[in-house]
Amino acid sequence: MNTTETMIQRASAATSLALAPLNSMSLRDQAYALLKGAIADTDIYDPKQELRLDERQLTTALGVSRTPIREALSLLEQEGFIRTMPRRGIYIIRKSKREIMEMIQMWAALESMAARLATLHAPDAEIAKLRHLFDEFQNSPPSEHLCEYSDANITFHTAVIALGGSQTIVDATRNLLIHVRAIRRATITQIDRAARSIIDHLKIIEALERRDTELAERLTRQHTLDLAAHVDRYCDFLG
Repeated sequence: MNTTETMIQRASAATSLALAPLNSMSLRDQAYALLKGAIADTDIYDPKQELRLDERQLTTALGVSRTPIREALSLLEQEGFIRTMPRRGIYIIRKSKREIMEMIQMWAALESMAARLATLHAPDAEIAKLRHLFDEFQNSPPSEHLCEYSDANITFHTAVIALGGSQTIVDATRNLLIHVRAIRRATITQIDRAARSIIDHLKIIEALERRDTELAERLTRQHTLDLAAHVDRYCDFLG
């Protein structure tokens, strides 16, 4: 089995993305944004998830002709989110374990720099908002609300990136987010990672609030590198 075949689902059925019809303006850009968002919301690392896309189904769901759909799919293929397989169809790409680990390591470097910058530039009020992301988990463990906690977890990490105030870092992590978010979602239920994760988050928030630049950077980097170590040890489903 070659590398390409390990990155995509072989099943013949097409996955059904959550989509709504477009209006008449910038059809290609709208289709691109909606398709990318729908892919981001798809649990692509669930072994049971179907990853094949049906072009006719997409045109019906979005209410447009095939041209803007094909243009949008072309952009997504250039960005490495889908792949067209001759005589087989269009597939959402599932990265290999090595690729995922490299993406997580890159995220760790970028997010930790954003945390460092946040201690220097982010307003107190914006940092304080991070605590409220976890209010509903203070009186009950995250394990009892895994879907909600998974969403809060992703929001936390993207918020730290934004607090750094670097548009370059925001842009560099935007496409990484789709796969890193999917992996965080897939692993949050494993060996009580949710409980450990919220402890790490609160320590990072405390470091940001104290404007402890070195500690905030170190804790943020280590938290994400711990995810990479977990993927390496436990995520055999990635191949």
